[in-house]
Amino acid sequence: MISIDELATLSAESKTTCVSIYLPMERSGVETQQNPIRFKNAMREAEEQLSAAGLRSREIRVLLEQAETLDTYDFWQHQEEGLALFISPTVFQYYCLPIPVPELVVATDRFHLKPLLSLLTGDGQFYILALSQNQVRLFQGTRFSVTEIPLEDMPTSIAEALKYDDPEKSLQFHTSTAQTAGGGDRSAMFHGHGAGEDDQNDNLLRYFRKVNQGIQDLIQDQKAPLVLAGVDYLFPLYRQANTHSRLIEQGISGNPEILTAQELHDQAWKIVQPYFEQAQQDAIAQYEISAAVGQASDEIQTVVPAAYYHQVEALIVPVGQQQWGLFDPGSGEVQLHSSQEPGDEDLLDLAALHTLMNGGTVYAVEPDQLPGEASIVAVLRY
Repeated sequence: MISIDELATLSAESKTTCVSIYLPMERSGVETQQNPIRFKNAMREAEEQLSAAGLRSREIRVLLEQAETLDTYDFWQHQEEGLALFISPTVFQYYCLPIPVPELVVATDRFHLKPLLSLLTGDGQFYILALSQNQVRLFQGTRFSVTEIPLEDMPTSIAEALKYDDPEKSLQFHTSTAQTAGGGDRSAMFHGHGAGEDDQNDNLLRYFRKVNQGIQDLIQDQKAPLVLAGVDYLFPLYRQANTHSRLIEQGISGNPEILTAQELHDQAWKIVQPYFEQAQQDAIAQYEISAAVGQASDEIQTVVPAAYYHQVEALIVPVGQQQWGLFDPGSGEVQLHSSQEPGDEDLLDLAALHTLMNGGTVYAVEPDQLPGEASIVAVLRY
């Protein structure tokens, strides 16, 4: 999954030849034969745009030959919902995307990044922590997909977490002594000689604190919701150990060991969807309140410099639209063009990118969901 840091690295590539390619992908069946066809068509479109920009045939060939190496049968058989490629003289990067994207080729002096923003915006992603005494699994989810995150340098069971704790205290555990009615293994029991409920809860709390620390090291976006999956009696104990600021009150109840990643995702999305929808509605309401006191704007000539200079708290942009033009960071001047001209950048993309990198929140919405008839709106910090 692409991160804000990677987005910032891509955005730093400018004043050179940059090719951005977005393609919808087919994941199974004979439809996967469409993947290389779309890729070849996109490459031809990139060649035409680069030629129109004045590059010679040899320069174009050298620039694009990195991407040509991807055109193999195995590569096209292992795709997600979309594919994004970024090519410049010093950068070649591609991402298999968990969201569908429209076919788009942009060749200009910087990368076009807005189609990626829905992965990082206010309704972009969430996490699922599937927790039991025997097993810890962490998933990163979007509206469309779920991906398991490998766990390293952290305990993945209570036995592992407490193995070296309290060496003078005799701690024992046994696991998988029988199967539950649902077919999964019974949770491990971890106790000391003469241990009662208080001791067991203390062991669990120490275990959860170590899990929480490992999770915090892995989750980059502290604004993303975290959904806990586990048996009910573990929820209040984990909440005592938790330091993630967006742990959702409602969890997925039951033994998570018997649930697949997709089953966890389906249940988690039902929990977080109202949260995302409410957050977006709150952002629109906040914009209207802030606009009444002069702390918001729907003018792109104001919003773009504000986003660049760390002044935007929340930004609402339309998906699938571009506003081409130029922005001069020195003077703060913004020029708008009715169609793309040499050296132009998508100013909606620029505003969203800098809002994210400067700690603000971006909501990518359908055009008809923007307040009024604006093409962009922002709540300003000051």
